[in-house]
Amino acid sequence: MKENYQLSLNELKQQFGLHDWTDGLTNQEAQRLLDNNGPNAIEVKPTPKWKIFLRQYNNIVIYILLAATLLTILIGHYTDAIVIAAVVVLNSLIGYFQETSAANALAKIKEMMAQHATVYRDGQRQDINATDLVVGDVVFLEAGDNVPADLRIVSADNLRIEESSLTGETNSVIKTSDDITDPDVPLADRVNMAFASTSVTSGSGLGIVVATAEQTEIGKISQEVAQIKAKKTPLTKEIDHVGKVVSYITIVASVIIFVIGFFLKIYSLPALALAVVAMLVGAIPEGLPAITSVILAFGISKMAKLYNTIIKSMPAVETLGSVDVIATDKTGTLTKNEMSATELWVGDQHYDVTGNGYAPVGKIRLNDSQATLTDNLKLFLEAGYQANDTSLIEKDGKWHINGEPTDGAFLTLYRKALGVDYQSDFDPVDLLPFDSDYRYIAELTFNQADNQQYIFVKGSPDKLFEMAQKADPNFDLDKWTNRVNKWSDEGKRVIAVGYRKVPANESLAEVQHEHLYAGITLLGIAALLDEPRPEVIAALKTMNTAGVSVKMITGDDPKTASAIGEQLGLAPGKINAITGSQWDKLSADAQADAAEQNQVFARTTPQNKLEIINALQSKNKITAMVGDGVNDAPALKQADIGVAMGIKGTDVAKDSADMILGDDNFATMAAIIKEGRRIYDNIKRSILFLLPTSFAEGLVVAFSLLTGQRVPLQPSQLLWINLISAITIQFAFVFEPAAKDIMKRAPRPVHQRLMNRHDLIQIGYVSALMAIFALIGYDWFIRGGADVINATTMMVNTIVFSKIFYFFSIRTNDYGIKTLGGISKNAWGVIALMIGLQLILTYVPFMQTIFHVEGLNIIEWVAVMIFAILIFILAELDKLIMVVRHR
Repeated sequence: MKENYQLSLNELKQQFGLHDWTDGLTNQEAQRLLDNNGPNAIEVKPTPKWKIFLRQYNNIVIYILLAATLLTILIGHYTDAIVIAAVVVLNSLIGYFQETSAANALAKIKEMMAQHATVYRDGQRQDINATDLVVGDVVFLEAGDNVPADLRIVSADNLRIEESSLTGETNSVIKTSDDITDPDVPLADRVNMAFASTSVTSGSGLGIVVATAEQTEIGKISQEVAQIKAKKTPLTKEIDHVGKVVSYITIVASVIIFVIGFFLKIYSLPALALAVVAMLVGAIPEGLPAITSVILAFGISKMAKLYNTIIKSMPAVETLGSVDVIATDKTGTLTKNEMSATELWVGDQHYDVTGNGYAPVGKIRLNDSQATLTDNLKLFLEAGYQANDTSLIEKDGKWHINGEPTDGAFLTLYRKALGVDYQSDFDPVDLLPFDSDYRYIAELTFNQADNQQYIFVKGSPDKLFEMAQKADPNFDLDKWTNRVNKWSDEGKRVIAVGYRKVPANESLAEVQHEHLYAGITLLGIAALLDEPRPEVIAALKTMNTAGVSVKMITGDDPKTASAIGEQLGLAPGKINAITGSQWDKLSADAQADAAEQNQVFARTTPQNKLEIINALQSKNKITAMVGDGVNDAPALKQADIGVAMGIKGTDVAKDSADMILGDDNFATMAAIIKEGRRIYDNIKRSILFLLPTSFAEGLVVAFSLLTGQRVPLQPSQLLWINLISAITIQFAFVFEPAAKDIMKRAPRPVHQRLMNRHDLIQIGYVSALMAIFALIGYDWFIRGGADVINATTMMVNTIVFSKIFYFFSIRTNDYGIKTLGGISKNAWGVIALMIGLQLILTYVPFMQTIFHVEGLNIIEWVAVMIFAILIFILAELDKLIMVVRHR
């Protein structure tokens, strides 16, 4: 079956029963089709906010805490129940705000659809709501319109449409009604089609609707976005795994202990129930989600301040640190999207041009010296300047163009050579616009100085060489073709420039194609380059060292893209390239291999981008996607982390992404990958820091239950230790700097566990030591005549201050004593805050009442400090043993 772009005009008329395009459908037929097929609108079904909130409770830790809340209510401990319930609500709110922070990309796609359309119905031109369009409607387009549906162009008058957000094509595309018979034409090259959501920049035309709503190209993108399910990040999966394992172990241990206690009749049933609640609350790491969120939130804040980067999803911060591959488009991301002339051949003189971008700052140089403006060179510059329908504008000290980048390069070149205020002697008479069929632009001008008309032409070298041969049979085609090929191999766009004097006995009012094919004089050729961003080159070098590979996905020719890839240093070795059409012919397994082996993907479609991301992920690669267009949305959402451009990115791209580069600076990726790795290291350390405390509390309760003693710790005290003190002291991890070798490591494997064997051993012995010291201290106080509340207060402070001293050891792989000077002022401030809160808990009367504690004297504090320092010494001894074993 033929694609819409392959249908001829006669086939279209037959298919829709039209004799003349301006007849259009009848209103009756249009209404029947609308009733049958539905409106031309993209359906959006956002998830209700209440559902998002309720699903935050679908978590094993929350289930356990809710059960603990119910038990404490049943046995009358209402204060403890309120504290536990508050923790449940806090965790749920954190998850809710994370999930609802991102806007709905599908809603943004819907907003891009045109609101109105001009159609022919019953032989009359009329304006209707775009949602009422049906397949078969004939739509009139003119400059300024948004295309309301996918149209097959049936008539075009200099019709140009800007489709960069959909296809990635930088320049506006000339549209034609000509048939295209090739079955494998990429979306960007379907010049007889107009696509919904794109905009008409000039000219006018007619198009027949061939697809509406979800059947349009942008509709297909919206369906792909809707079908892609949100994925958990590697860290989120690991934290969920840790939480589940700890929860299941705690539940099993609690049930066993409850059964033992019940049958041995160690406690009354209410006392036993409270003890089990204490066991659950103590061993469950309630602070885990909150602590992780705090570290991620500070990472988000730091990235926003230092790198102008907006992170929409907190877990995305850490995902950056585990990225294996970055897939990105080229134009405006790796390059500046500012065409500059870098070299010229004018006659047989070779010139170099300095200066980049559109700012007219730079020189034309010949043999390393500033070139003299010869008549030929000046005429070359004049021709490039006049054969142009773009303008160069200075605004707020920056130079911009309004039009095509290729034309902008010649405007800048002209001003570099002749000055910003130079006034040309040539007056424009008539413009022959660029046409994709002819691939050149021409301007008829009148020169006041010699009272002579000139036609200046600029365009594709093969077209102008053909014209030059008509005027000069001795034209050296091989020489000029070799020059063009050399520059093309270097990734440069080559533009030829020529002119023709209008005979004195003629006076033209307009310029026609036949005037040029009568013969021209070739003035020369220019090499244009979309300059690689210099900061990107340095960033790519850093990424290569860090084991992060970068894939360039572009609509460019593969030869051009590969040459730019080599200039950028895209990969340490040879640059391999594959085209979209080659990719489409591969099996799924072959695509996965090709995604790994190639660095450049040229002439790609939006579907190819999504397939490339899927192929990389099938190889267990954590993948980031950098994009800015609507066509990037599915790939941005599918990637493990989607990165959109803040300045030139579309709303759809931004809403599909997890983060936004506020200044469109790809080089920022290297810095935020480093930051992501630092955050991962600190989150891992914070978890290794948190779990021993929870386990120590569980061990204290379990030991007391099994030995028939009074459980010394109340649920509210356990929550204080687990949540308030844990979050406070763990703020210090936010400020820990990155390790010196952090960007020399390879990305961590996708299946690597958060904790290795030694980590588990360390959690085990630190938990045991904390529990043993706390129990020894409690027993010592009781034997010394202290009351239970006093001994319990000592136990709470022993565990908390043990955490503080354990922080000094766990924060670094080096010896804690050696690195104390490296602790930031902010971290010391957090530690001071923790000590202050602990003193408030111990000495403020209403806190004593809520948490069942009382004040300690100096001797009792000395005992607390001895136990805490012992934890630090034994943790440091473990490091010494590890170093000796390694040696």
